[in-house]
Amino acid sequence: MPKQHGTLYIVATPIGNLADLSIRAIQILQQVELICAEDTRHAHTLLQHHGINTHCSSLHQHNEAQAAQGIINKILQGASIAIISDAGTPLISDPGMPLVTLAHASGIDVSPIPGACALIAALSASGLPVTPFTFLGFIPRTSNARQSLFKTKQHATETWVFYESCHRIKHCLTDLAAILPGNRQVVIAREITKLHETIIKASLTDILHLVEQDNNMQRGEFVVLIAGDTIEKKPTTLTEQQQDILVTLLKECSIKTAVSLAADITKVRKKLLYQAALDLSSP
Repeated sequence: MPKQHGTLYIVATPIGNLADLSIRAIQILQQVELICAEDTRHAHTLLQHHGINTHCSSLHQHNEAQAAQGIINKILQGASIAIISDAGTPLISDPGMPLVTLAHASGIDVSPIPGACALIAALSASGLPVTPFTFLGFIPRTSNARQSLFKTKQHATETWVFYESCHRIKHCLTDLAAILPGNRQVVIAREITKLHETIIKASLTDILHLVEQDNNMQRGEFVVLIAGDTIEKKPTTLTEQQQDILVTLLKECSIKTAVSLAADITKVRKKLLYQAALDLSSP
């Protein structure tokens, strides 16, 4: 028996340039019975630009928990509904999670309509390694909380990314500089796809200086990307070749001499070689 309920569509919208709404997104937004928008006034500009007349209702962080069940009931009765945020892909640091969670629990099909996402756009143009990466969303507003977060990430080897507002970008970078070395590579992506789009990759020291000296660099919406720590971790075991060298030396020398010679040959730490020598020499 065919399903009787509708579909919940997660529709990505432009993050600045109104032309970045896909053809499929336009078709879906024209076809659904209702569009749930983070801000209906903001959505009206986009919908009007693309000739979309579908009715909108508000779904934002302050009402989504209460509104979700009513939306689910409409879908269960046959209506297909789209959710959009003010910019980018819904649920990526935007409202929608309670609704999507409830949709899955209710057996409703949830269909993504891909498109713009500030996180992915910034990563693609950053010049930093993108596999793997960690997304932190919007970070804390206070300096102490930010620095605590940065301390937990300072030795992370993957690229890490977060969103920041124009009001806090200078203070955020100052807090970063209090925790990370000044030569750490940082990218700030500002106003992506908009008229004043700016993407800069430089050392943390240079980025902070630029933002402090140029008021224009304290305006707009920011994605901040931090290169992972490149400090190599010390090996905890010997390779097969290193162990063979040590075994050969132990046949001819004392442990102390064998370890010293092996360290010169292999460039491995003496502490690791000494422990391996003890293990090899024990009965």
